[in-house]
Amino acid sequence: MTPTPTDTPPAEAGRTIRLTPASAVKMRPVRWTWDNRIPAGSITLIPGREGIGKSLTLAWLAGQLTRGTLPGIHYGTPRAVIYAATEDSWAQTIAPRLYAAGADLDLVYRVDVDNDGAHDQLTLPRDCNGLAVEIEELGVALLAADPLLSLIQAGIDTHRDRDLRTALEPLAKLADRTGCAVVGLAHFNKSANTDALNLITGSRAFSAVARAVMSIARDDEAGDGSCVMSQSKSNLGRLDVPSLRYIIESVEVPTDEGPAYVGKLVFTGESDRSVADILGDSGDQGDQREERDGAAAWLADYLISQGGEAAWADVRKAARAEGIAERTLQRATRRARVTVTREGFPSRTIWRLDTGNAPYTATAVAPQSRQSRHVPEAGATGATGATAHEQSPTNDHVGASL
Repeated sequence: MTPTPTDTPPAEAGRTIRLTPASAVKMRPVRWTWDNRIPAGSITLIPGREGIGKSLTLAWLAGQLTRGTLPGIHYGTPRAVIYAATEDSWAQTIAPRLYAAGADLDLVYRVDVDNDGAHDQLTLPRDCNGLAVEIEELGVALLAADPLLSLIQAGIDTHRDRDLRTALEPLAKLADRTGCAVVGLAHFNKSANTDALNLITGSRAFSAVARAVMSIARDDEAGDGSCVMSQSKSNLGRLDVPSLRYIIESVEVPTDEGPAYVGKLVFTGESDRSVADILGDSGDQGDQREERDGAAAWLADYLISQGGEAAWADVRKAARAEGIAERTLQRATRRARVTVTREGFPSRTIWRLDTGNAPYTATAVAPQSRQSRHVPEAGATGATGATAHEQSPTNDHVGASL
């Protein structure tokens, strides 16, 4: 049977379709600027409420990278950082924060734009090509955007997915081409949503284009003002990396005009509560919280009766018999200090009561390679007490299981 010819419209002038076989693509492994948390050559987003240390996280990252102490591909090799900030003063806030975080200030670059002799700020996507040139010339490992939203070119509707992608996708290509990690801060909106990705202000394109999202939330239940950092999205790696807990210390930084006082982020170890747990708690009404706490008490008692652990199928069956909904049971795991793992062959999910909960102790792990390094160099701390001085303090040790 002879096919009937159809009228095919001509291709648009100047546009040509190019097909590349997958066999011609050179495969490569994922490289990590911060092991299992921040991929190199990609966009990572750090969202959270105001006043919980998001900007201090960028200062900490800059300190680690410029000293070569961040666990990842740049460990042992100090690398340059470009810091794009629009909300804070460099003289009064950003530079002192970087100093307090132990950054090599000669390797952290403020970015401005000369527009025909006039001063302008960096905007996306207009300045992507020029930025790529500087990143490649300096060997920049991190482009820090504080916040990312403020760099989006005027006229782009950041609440419309398609519009926002016209700025973010060129930035993603820049990161991929240069191998530089782009880490941008974002704010949570004021909705009652308990999903970190849905709380990010602006279009969902922010979290969609980002390959990783590290969310931050203050844990009011901790009682010490500490905050928690969790991996809310990781397209290129593990999503089960431990959540980290940190506090913010006030640090005195010497200046020619007298001392300046800024915050410094200090990790205290891993957290048994995640940002999802914290947001879930804040979204719970009184009845829901009581229901969750009751389920946690039942779950702990049940696992104790089973010798401390049980298969998920058995836990679910027993919970149903008690009238406990599966969603409530899932929310109760942290409260009951239950760990969930997959074991055996064929694999099955095991719920295990964590009876240890030993206090966190920082240890140094001798590196076999930059990629295998998990803890900053032993003794590579800087300022002691509440004063940052000539030693240029780095981070207090981060947990060995990062």
